[in-house]
Order: sequence, then C-alpha cells, then structure tokens
Amino acid sequence: MPDAPDPTLPEPPALTETVFSALEDKAALKTGPRITLGLLAGVYIGLGGLFALIALAGAEAMPYGVAQILAGLVFALGLALVMVGGAELFTGNTLMIGPVAHGRIPASTAAVALAVVYLANFAGSGLLALLVLASGLHEAGEGAVGRAALDLGATKTEKGAGQLLASGILANMLVCLAVWLAYGGKTVTQKLVALTLPIAAFVAAGFEHSVANMFLLPYAALVGAATDTAPTVTAAGMATNLAMSTIGNLIGGGIIALAYGRAYMSR
Repeated sequence: MPDAPDPTLPEPPALTETVFSALEDKAALKTGPRITLGLLAGVYIGLGGLFALIALAGAEAMPYGVAQILAGLVFALGLALVMVGGAELFTGNTLMIGPVAHGRIPASTAAVALAVVYLANFAGSGLLALLVLASGLHEAGEGAVGRAALDLGATKTEKGAGQLLASGILANMLVCLAVWLAYGGKTVTQKLVALTLPIAAFVAAGFEHSVANMFLLPYAALVGAATDTAPTVTAAGMATNLAMSTIGNLIGGGIIALAYGRAYMSR
C-alpha cells in the first residue's frame, strides 16, 4: 500500500521552495500541453463565475454582504478545479516573477509562458460564454441569472482605470495567496480549505480578476444581445477592464512572489 499523505503542512521556507519548483515545471511545459491546460483553466474559472452568477440571481432579496460572500464561496469552484484537476491559469502563473527574480526561470521563458496561457485562458472563457448562452441559462429564475450577468457586467465596466488597476492588484494578491496556500496542502481537503477563503474574499469585495472577467464580460454582452437589452458591456469598456485588471494582476502576483522570495530564497 502507498504511504498515507503526511498530514503536517510545510513551514513557509519549504512552501516557498515547493511553489518555486512547481513554477519552474510550469515554465518548462511544451506549447501543446500549455495551450490545452490554458483552455481548461479559462473554462474552469468561467464555471466558477457562472456559479457566482447563479448565487447572485435574486440577490436583492438578501443583504449585500451575505449575497457577495455566498457568491465568493461558490466561485472558489474555479480555482479548486485548476489546483486539483490541473490547469494553467494566467493569474496564478504571475508568481513566476519570483523565480525569474532569483534566476531560476529566464525572463523570456516566463513572458512567453504567461502570454500563451493568457490567450488560451481567453479562448476557453469565450467558448464557455457561447456554450452557456446556448444553454439558455440566462432565462433561469424568470431571467434572474441574465439580469445578474448584466448588472455585474455594468458594475465592472463603469470603473475608472485607476480603480481597475488597484482592484486588479488586490484581486491577484488574494488569488496568488490562495494558490500559494493550496500548494501547501497534502490532501484534496487541505487544498480546498486553503484556497476557499482568499477566493471568497476577493469576489465578495468585487475586485477585478482578468481571467474571470474574460468569461463574465463577454457573457454579459451576449446576454444583452440575446435579450435585446440596452448594452451594459461595450467593446471599449471590456477592453479597458481587461487591460487594467491584467496589469494589476501582474503587479499583485509579483508582490506576493517577490515578498516570499526575498524572505526565504535570499538566505
């Protein structure tokens, strides 16, 4: 029989080494598997966003905080699928900035890996948005799911550039902390417990996660077109949101990776 997993969690220095080693493996992936796993991650995070929209349908009947926390808890499905099932997620992979700073991954290799995964995440998210629209889910709850998508899309595209940047930084600090803690888990249960609260926090706060928005914004635009609703998500609004949240996500991931690298890998 195989040995039972060690129930003890690694100390922070050992966890930092575990994360950096995992990122080196990610950077070494061949292009084909990277694209496939990037497509999957886009779908997985989109499924988390879809679950959150269902939770938000009819949210006006609940206090604001309760509805947002519920949406955050169910959104954790997306990262759970990425971390347990295995997939390549742009926002989590921004942690490569740490190994790059310590000479463990060439900067050019990390840049290519991030770019390919970003595009694959976008493609997977877009395909999911089309499939969900075709399923007619936006009509569920007498159109409550569709209204939730439209309202969320409007909220996200009405933010200014500076707000989106700051929100993107905060979102990916929490997402990367969720990824970081999940790497410390030895069992599926430990990984799920570790990642859930940071993910719930960023969603509940309404922070901007570029890959989640790759599903949420196109889906809102598609729902608007399908229901002849005045557009709440324009191409310009979508582009601004994704550009600024992406930059913010890069900064947020870099902060976490560089901080732990400085603390534990510079000894």
